[in-house]
Amino acid sequence: MVEYNCSLLSSGEGKAQDHQRRQDQTALYTQLVISIALGLSAFITFCILRPKWTSLYAARKRQKNAASKLPPLPDTFFGWIPVLYRISEEQVLASAGLDAYVFLSFFKMATKFLAVTFFIALVIILPINVHYMKYNFPPGRSPEMFDYSPNLEQSFSSLANKRDSRDNVAIAKGGSSTYPTSLLWMYVVFTYLFTSLAMYLLVTTTQKIIRIRQEYLGSQTTVTDRTIRLSGIPPELRDEEKIKDTIENLEIGKVESVILCRNWKELDEMMAQRLVFLRKLEEAWTVHLGHSRTVSTQASIERAQSRAAVREDAPLLQDGDEHEQSPSVSYGEERPKTRIWYGFMGLQSRRVDAIDYFEERLRKLDEQIKITRKKEFQPMPLAFVTMDSVAACQMAVQATMDPTPMQLLANPAPAPSDVIWPNTYLTRSSRITRAWSVTLIILILTVFWTALLVPIAGLVSLKSICSVWPQLAFALDSNPISQSLVATGLPTALISLLTVLVPFLYYWLSTQQGMLSQGEVEMSLISKNFFFTFFNLFVLFTIFGTASISYAKVNDTLAGASKDASEIARKLATSLQDLDYFYINLIILQALGLFPFRLLEFGSVALYPIGLIGAKTPRDYAELVQPPVFSYGFYLPQTLLIFVICTVYSVLQSSWLILFFGLVYFLIGNFIYKYQLLYAMDHREHSTGQAWLIICNCVVVGLIFFEIAMAGLLALRTAFYRSILIIPLLAGTIWFSIFFRRTFDPLMKFIALRSLNSPAPFGDVSPGESRYERETDRGRAVDEDEETGLRYINPSLIIPLEEVWLAKSSANGSSHAATSREEEV
Repeated sequence: MVEYNCSLLSSGEGKAQDHQRRQDQTALYTQLVISIALGLSAFITFCILRPKWTSLYAARKRQKNAASKLPPLPDTFFGWIPVLYRISEEQVLASAGLDAYVFLSFFKMATKFLAVTFFIALVIILPINVHYMKYNFPPGRSPEMFDYSPNLEQSFSSLANKRDSRDNVAIAKGGSSTYPTSLLWMYVVFTYLFTSLAMYLLVTTTQKIIRIRQEYLGSQTTVTDRTIRLSGIPPELRDEEKIKDTIENLEIGKVESVILCRNWKELDEMMAQRLVFLRKLEEAWTVHLGHSRTVSTQASIERAQSRAAVREDAPLLQDGDEHEQSPSVSYGEERPKTRIWYGFMGLQSRRVDAIDYFEERLRKLDEQIKITRKKEFQPMPLAFVTMDSVAACQMAVQATMDPTPMQLLANPAPAPSDVIWPNTYLTRSSRITRAWSVTLIILILTVFWTALLVPIAGLVSLKSICSVWPQLAFALDSNPISQSLVATGLPTALISLLTVLVPFLYYWLSTQQGMLSQGEVEMSLISKNFFFTFFNLFVLFTIFGTASISYAKVNDTLAGASKDASEIARKLATSLQDLDYFYINLIILQALGLFPFRLLEFGSVALYPIGLIGAKTPRDYAELVQPPVFSYGFYLPQTLLIFVICTVYSVLQSSWLILFFGLVYFLIGNFIYKYQLLYAMDHREHSTGQAWLIICNCVVVGLIFFEIAMAGLLALRTAFYRSILIIPLLAGTIWFSIFFRRTFDPLMKFIALRSLNSPAPFGDVSPGESRYERETDRGRAVDEDEETGLRYINPSLIIPLEEVWLAKSSANGSSHAATSREEEV
């Protein structure tokens, strides 16, 4: 039986540092080739398909009135690039709103920070490292170019089992293994410098965003801007007139209208059940009529929707003026059957005519809905109060209205279409229980992700692979390309896959917390996903990145960290140095390999055939071709993680490489997201730019982690006095965080009274639509209904009962959307 000695992987036959350096270069080149090949193929494919698939790649431009003022993009292969580049911040704000403006502002701030730090790393940090640490050379350059000493190989051999000694020991020309004092002072100086630069950019960018936000919102007088969300209403005040009298007695302004939320659960469940029956009836009619697919023009779909007075359906995406005729596939002329269950415990069944059955169920359900709408529902401790002016609304939300704790709490109201009405009748205790339950689930998931990441982190090290599968480790050791694919390519691909899949789970958890608006769900999703990416994919992965794949080693690491807090900093410092090329490869994959696939909207294109298989009715096909929705909670956390990684590595020896590819990441990302937000993807403006507060908090967390890592690095090199000098900076960063919140948070949440009736930002450039109009495509028809005179109301109370949507063939063989029966509401 063959015996495998894992120590030979790093020390045998004069390998050690020189072997690891060559392997890092091979992994870097391999990742570059793979990422560039993937990215170029996706980008070229996009350039070919963009003028052909305008229903996908120009969906927002074709449907949104605000986007109609954007310049048209040429259909040439690369002609659209300079046009998109020349679109100004004013046009972004006018056409995409504050959320998109804030999102792209972060990319610009990150680009400025990385450009400055990269320049410093290239002209100062890199030459110092080259002079004092001869083995740290740019990839592709031979050691002889840096005047290696004859004693260098011997020095490397003495460090055989310490891969982290690349950053722990400096090799002078005479073979000395001590760091020069100036090099250690460099870590302290640049830690202070880069932290100060990040704080400066945060403050200046925040001031600019606040100015734009105050002018943008202060120039509007929509119903959303004049409405407060009043919670904690005591039982004796749960009446519209009493609430109105209470607010007006405060003498802050006149109340225009009050909508008291009630327990509409019964009605909402009926409407949801009705939609299920409606879809089944449409499917039965489609099977009977023999039409598998009908793709109509946008105009015909809108006419059918107008006839049915459907006000909750989002705009449907079609191919403009082109009339696409699909073949009709006959399912047979016989009327379809469905099985119904009845009798004791539903054990008996029989087959009945599906069309007659579902039509009868719809008829009875419609009668119940009409009766239920006239009922008096139980009032809940939540109301939407619309004031006569924005100033009165802002005074209400910025003041304490009642001396009793947790009573009559006023907050800015979300847009009517942004309200999650089923959550408005949840009790406070139910909402708190849901929030804590989700928090507990996230903690459990954190443990699960940790257990999942340990083997992924073990792939980075051949020693970890050898402890489990020695044959594979020695096979990879003899093949640098294969080792690069397994030890670098596979972990980066798995990490990237997790960043794509896990947010869907966290989004579902966010929707279960009982939040009152989609904006709150979006902000919660950003926080949850950043916690996952930062803590699980960076902190824990870094800690376990160089540990053995065995869980016993992980337990020892956690036990040592729990006994001594300084052990955390030392372990982070050690692992950070060993994982520098791994994170370089991760950024390369994200920037050059995966970003172009986002431009291609690969997910929507790949899932379309799957959805096409299950689609039968015109409604199915109409929903299938709707434009994809841009969610900040899915994309922002990963971007924040890349920024934190670049910040943490900004002073280490491989800083110039990480900062360079980080700069490339944000330059490409800014361009791609700008295209998607303006032209391609649908997105609703939920939070009026409040995501910037989360961005700033995450950046500060990254700075604190950066300082802890630098302190640990200096302590690891026995430079304890210099390590202690980082403590004042750490305390200053915490103070800056507190100061920042107290100073800027109120201006990001509210509108200053002096900003009201201010001119539109950027001078003569004004938005094509108001914020309310832009974010209430579905809510506009409901909220501006002349019969109700109300803005905030549960759609289930007033929306006309939707009719069956079928496709009928005309005499000339063309298809159009139609409805099968008429109803009065």
